Parts: sequence; C-alpha cells; structure tokens
Amino acid sequence: MANSKSTSATSGRTQLIVIVLVLLLGGAGAYLLLRGGESHGEGDGHGHGEKTSQSEDDGHGHGAEEKDASKGAGKSEPKEAQPSKSSAAPAKEESGGHKEEAEKVPMTDAQVKSAGIKIERSGSAIVRTALQLPGEIRFNEDRTAHIVPRVVGVVEGVSANLGQQVRKGQVLAVVSSAGVSSIRSDLQAAQRRRELAQTTYDRERTLWEQKISPEQDVLQARQALREAEIAVANATQQLRTLGAAPSSGALGRVELRAPFDGMVVEKHIALGEAVQESTNVFTLSDLSTVWAEMSVSARDLMQVRVGERVRVRAAAADMVADGKISYVGSLIGAQTRTAPARVVLDNPRGAWRPGLFVTVEVLTNDNETPSPVTVASDAVQTVEDKPSVFVKVEGGFEARPVRIGRSDGQRVEILEGLQSGESYAADGSFVIKSEQGKSSATHSH
Repeated sequence: MANSKSTSATSGRTQLIVIVLVLLLGGAGAYLLLRGGESHGEGDGHGHGEKTSQSEDDGHGHGAEEKDASKGAGKSEPKEAQPSKSSAAPAKEESGGHKEEAEKVPMTDAQVKSAGIKIERSGSAIVRTALQLPGEIRFNEDRTAHIVPRVVGVVEGVSANLGQQVRKGQVLAVVSSAGVSSIRSDLQAAQRRRELAQTTYDRERTLWEQKISPEQDVLQARQALREAEIAVANATQQLRTLGAAPSSGALGRVELRAPFDGMVVEKHIALGEAVQESTNVFTLSDLSTVWAEMSVSARDLMQVRVGERVRVRAAAADMVADGKISYVGSLIGAQTRTAPARVVLDNPRGAWRPGLFVTVEVLTNDNETPSPVTVASDAVQTVEDKPSVFVKVEGGFEARPVRIGRSDGQRVEILEGLQSGESYAADGSFVIKSEQGKSSATHSH
C-alpha cells in the first residue's frame, strides 16, 4: 500500500517537470519569434531569411555554412537582374528610332526635281476591270505576199536581201525561163501577122471603095485582122499571168517585182538555182501594221466583241499599245475549244515584231463606279515584300504599306493605307526606293 502511494507521487512529479519544460521551451520559442520580427523590421529585407534559417539550424541541427552559401547565391540574383531591366528600355527606344529613320527617305525639293520625280495627289477614278488573254504578234496577212516565179527556170540575178525595205514595183530577182521564151516568140509572131493583116485590110477596103475589088475580099481581110489581134492579146495575157512583161530584151527573162511597199522577211533563192513555178522564193510583208492574235475561250466570248477597247502589253520588250478588236471568229475549234480573235496594231517604227508573246487586256465597261482612292500604277513599289506608296512628308518621303485592289494598267485602286488627297510620288518612285536601299545599307554598317 505504501509502495503504491510512493509510485503515484513519483509519476506526478515527473509529469509536473515535463509540463514545466514544455512551458519553458514555448516561452523561448515565442521570444525568438519576437526578436526575429523586430530584426525583420529593422533590416534590409534579407535579415528575416537569415534568422529563420539560423533558428531552423538550431532546431534541426543542419550545417550553417551550407545555408549561408545558398543565401548568398539567392541574394546575388536580384541585384544583377535589376540593372538588366533598366538598360533594356533605352535599347528598345534606340531600335525604334532607327526604324523610323529607315522608313523616311530624306530628299530636298531640288533633289526631287533633278530626279524627275512627279508628285500627284491620290483621288477617285474609274478603274475598269480587264480580261487578260495570252497572245502573239503576227504578220498582217492582208499586207503579206509570198513571191513565187510561176514558171520553171534558172535564177539569173538576185537584187533583194533579207530584211531589206523595198518599194512597190522594185525588181527582187530575175529568172530565165524556156516557157516564157516560147510564149514571147508566139507573141512577136502574132504581132507581125497582125501588122500584115492590117495592111491587107486597108488595101482591100480602099479597092472596094473605088469599086475595083468585090466586098467579099474586104470581109476576108477584116476576118484575118481580127484573128491576128486575138492571137496577140492571147500571148500578151499569158505573159502577164506568168508575171513576165510582154516586151523584154531577152525572150526568156522574167522579173520578180514587189507588189507593194514592204520588207523582205523571208528569202529562199540564190544565183544559178533552178526554181519551180510554185517555189516560195520571197516573203514580203508591210510591217507598218501587225496583228495581235489571241485565243478566246467560250466563257469569255461575251466580253470579247468587235470594237472593244484593248491594251496590248509585251513584258519582254516593256511596250504597251492601245487598240480595238477587229475580228472575232464565229466558230470554236474542235480541239482547242477556243475562238480566234485579233487586234490590228499600228507599228510605225517596227517595234512590234512578229513572234513576240504579248498579253491582251480587254477593258470591259461593266464597272463605271469610281474608286474612292486611286494612284498611278507606276507609284506602287514593293518594299519588304509589301506593296507600298511613297507619300510626301516634311523633308522627304515615307514608304506607306497599302492594300491594292483592281488595276487597269494606268490607275491602281487603294483599299487601305492611303487617304484621298495625300501627295505621293507618281513617276520616279523607283528612284526613292533605291535611295531607301542605300540608307538601309548605311544603317546596317
């Protein structure tokens, strides 16, 4: 009984000691927390982290050196990051300044005038849609001739050369023909018989008027004269059909002459060569006018009509000409399923050469509503892979990206990027583009 009472007293004292120890440890922890809060308010913002780490080291037994090294690494990162953020803003502003300088091309009024740059104002205009058809320049077949000898013979002389401009009636070549010689001999014989018949008829008529010879003799003499005249006319016509003159120094001489003014575009004849009656020895063409021929599909025939205005462009030769459709075929080809059409073009300087590929733009009149903002077609340049217009600003020009719409080759519709009435470089914009390229190269270096 006494042992149990002593045991209970001992366990009670032990519990009291444990409770006292717990209270002491709680008070010590509260004291440390209060001291940490005060040092956090008085420090530079990093002391709290250090105290906390110290207390954790005391409580858990970790090494203080590892914690200090990690804290030093963590503190150095914010200090280095702050200057980099502050220095980024000036760099960005500087790059933006260079971009603005590159977009503006400085040019004085004197430089603009000397470069031949024409300043215009954007405004409304009618931009007609154009149907584009591939075509080719060909000879005007109405003014092209294929020269053939029309007789069998041997070439005695050639006076025309390939590419030579000849006049109507000019001798191109001379051919000697046995057939022409025979016909010309028959003509001379018929002419002699006609002269004799004429003399006989005159004598018989005189005798009949004097009542010396009967009228029958006069009638027979008249019949012989008419037959001689027919023989002369027949031989003359044969020579003309063969292209030979009735009278010539040589019986077999045949002169090949130009039927009109033109150029020798083909030549297939040489001195001493034997030619046949159907040999094409020369091709002569009047190149003052040419044909622009194109093939029109069935769905486009309603827009391609005789008299419709067209614009012919040759990209290879950088040429443009206006004209009208003069012919549209009535039948569609069985193989191509297209109809032929052509335009007659004036060619005074011979710049439109047969064989040149062209694009024929048929300018339709379906849209007569003016576009609000248009510029000259030469004003649109490609800057940084975007269509742009050089707008006149103070001290130079500025490349303005635009969105373009329809074009008829002379005016371009501007849908976005330009307002009506703004001044821009119409002619000579390529000069400004080259100056912009020089300026960009200078900034890059």
